[in-house]
Amino acid sequence: MKNKLLAGLLTVTMTAVMAAGCAGSATSDSGAADKKSYRIGISQFAEHGSLDNCRDGFLAGLEESGIKEGDNLTVDLKNASADMGMAGQISGSFVSDKVDMICAIATPTAQSAYNAAMDAGIPVIYTAVTDPVSAELAGKDGTPAGEVTGTSDKLPIEAQLQMMRQILPEAQKLGIMYTTSEANSVSAIKEYDSLAGKYGFELVEKGITATADVALAADDLLSKVDCITNLTDNTVVASLPTILEKADAKKIPVFGSEIEQVKMGCLAAEGIDYIALGKQTGKMAAQVLKGEKKASEMNFELITDPGFYVNYKVAENLGVTVPQELKDTAVESFDEITE
Repeated sequence: MKNKLLAGLLTVTMTAVMAAGCAGSATSDSGAADKKSYRIGISQFAEHGSLDNCRDGFLAGLEESGIKEGDNLTVDLKNASADMGMAGQISGSFVSDKVDMICAIATPTAQSAYNAAMDAGIPVIYTAVTDPVSAELAGKDGTPAGEVTGTSDKLPIEAQLQMMRQILPEAQKLGIMYTTSEANSVSAIKEYDSLAGKYGFELVEKGITATADVALAADDLLSKVDCITNLTDNTVVASLPTILEKADAKKIPVFGSEIEQVKMGCLAAEGIDYIALGKQTGKMAAQVLKGEKKASEMNFELITDPGFYVNYKVAENLGVTVPQELKDTAVESFDEITE
């Protein structure tokens, strides 16, 4: 009886141990997948609303894909303050730190990150790059130049021109300020130049090389034009408050390229949603981090449908009437100017 009892206890114990072992193995396997952690470096070229929205959207896209900062994700965020030399240093530091991925926000940082990371085998995911082909990050068919891919914020330029003509039927000279070293801006200027005449505008361009040039360039440009349209040019956008202040003093309308610029005081924009663009990028990044795809296997993506944004307080200050047909299509409108 005693031996039978001992045998029974031994059987139960072994069964429990085996069950626990199996359960522990399953937990370990799934736990390993769930608990795998990642470290990424985010290189942002400048501090302004659209790029901030890209960054927030990027992290949100990763989180929606199960990669959450503070849980299984460590983020090293660095800002180049619109300085190309600083962008290069940031890219080099991320490569030295052997991060799992670099997220590059804006064209200059994307180019810098890819050049630094290509020999290290670190994938680069970019966002807010207007023309990846001109930036030599992709081929003409959209295929990646290497382990680099992401999303484009290509402007809906024809829709913007059409909208500006509707709001300002008498305007003739359209001004654009841009940074001569930014590939995305040079590409956008070419498209504006090819389409402006179709909508009765004469294009007046003003190139700058650094933030320090903005104030004098704005004075010169505003003396020659009836209105200004703003690109996604990072150096110019970072100095937008200066441009808006000078334009407001002369009662010259400034059109933006996305929602944050309209909030700040641009009259209107046919632009994209940078939060949505960032999310789209984050989901692409998650696929690469999880090993589902390589960056080199993913063509760059873009958002094709622009939205109309308008600031009625700015319109009131300028004495401009926004046509009802445009009002009816507004994705979002504002009755105040935010700093």
